Amino acid sequence: MASIQKRNKKYAVVYTYEDDEGRKKQKWESFGSYKEAKIRKSEVENNMDKSVFIPPSAQNINDFLDLFIDLYGVKKWAPQTYESNLRLLDNYVRPIIGDIPIQKVNTLFIDKYYSDLLKTESAGNLIFHKKKNVSTGTVNQIHKLLKCAFNAALNWNLIGKNPFLSVDPPKHIYKKRQIWTSDMIIKALNNCEDPKLSLCIHLSFACSLRIGEILALQWKNVHISGEDLEKEDAHLIVDRELTRANVKALEALNYKDVYFVFPDKNPNHKYKTKMIIKKPKTESSIRKVWIPNTLARILREWKTEQDKYKDFFGGEYTDYDLVVCFEDGRNCSESVIMKGLKRLIDSCGLPPIVFHSFRHTSTTYKLKMNHGDIKATQGDTGHSQADMVTEIYSHILDEDRKVNAQKMDDTFYKNFGDGIDHISNAKKEVDIDSLVDALKQDPKLMTQLIEALK
Repeated sequence: MASIQKRNKKYAVVYTYEDDEGRKKQKWESFGSYKEAKIRKSEVENNMDKSVFIPPSAQNINDFLDLFIDLYGVKKWAPQTYESNLRLLDNYVRPIIGDIPIQKVNTLFIDKYYSDLLKTESAGNLIFHKKKNVSTGTVNQIHKLLKCAFNAALNWNLIGKNPFLSVDPPKHIYKKRQIWTSDMIIKALNNCEDPKLSLCIHLSFACSLRIGEILALQWKNVHISGEDLEKEDAHLIVDRELTRANVKALEALNYKDVYFVFPDKNPNHKYKTKMIIKKPKTESSIRKVWIPNTLARILREWKTEQDKYKDFFGGEYTDYDLVVCFEDGRNCSESVIMKGLKRLIDSCGLPPIVFHSFRHTSTTYKLKMNHGDIKATQGDTGHSQADMVTEIYSHILDEDRKVNAQKMDDTFYKNFGDGIDHISNAKKEVDIDSLVDALKQDPKLMTQLIEALK
């Protein structure tokens, strides 16, 4: 059992425990107040009674993170996630709290750490030459990562509980991205002179594909035969994505889930990144998406043109079986598509958007079209959770609720106030049948009306 001993102006919780090798050891934990010591004493005794007591450990956060990355990160993270998580840890965790023992981390410590982070200069200042502090968005990313790490520590019996579960990170307000309406997309497609960009827009809007999924799409996964069109069964299979990944991250993960690595432009140059085709991040992203017959015909025409280029280039054609590629078969990067999109936006005078906005417009359009069939729409978009689709649907419902209010004016409130001094903005309806009868009986009136309408 534990006891409390007063030492000068502090109070110590004293208890005996067995280490990993079964040797008995005595531990003194100091606290600034008797109340804190009493809480810790109860916690130690309660955990010992339940046989869930975690022996004290001097392992600090840096040492633990090394273990976490080796045992968890390498197995679970994709190359881009690995790189971004290591960047967060190296910039904002290791240099600030890395020397703190993991068992000393509590909710008060975390709240103070987050408060201090918001007053710390962002690591991005060196790159973008701006003077900004760490944003609430970055703190939320750190919170998510450390909560995951300390869950692992809990599973490995390194700590008794995960303090990050009891902490609310600073509230972050996400900026809503600008999206286009379907009419804007039609205008863009009608004015688009870049066939690659045009096809990418079609695939993103009609099939709800991400840009990485479009650029990795291969003809072997596109089913647009005459029989497919006749049966209205034209479809494509999404099972890979194209992305640029850090070489160190790829090597650390032993090229896990990477299907293909594109050759470097200059084999004699040592690049820091490589263009790869890899397995999608989540299983739900692997999906079958049906294609409208109109888009299927566009794809058939595109394939015919591509085959002509293949014949023209002959042995110089690089055949990766990609749907979207350059004339000589080389793969196309996201940056190429984004540059083309920016030129299209400027030429059409449309609101600036990112390519991912087409997926949002696609989701909105499909939910309106199928009267809120969230599961069917989620099947197309490949979202792992329905929350994103549901959130978009809630915005559509808001629009419908506005329409409901307008309909209420046209129905219930149409005759409201009859017999009292009531001002109504409702338009008076014209009795068409009475008007036609009057015109038939008075040919002169008919002639005057025709002249007036000329």
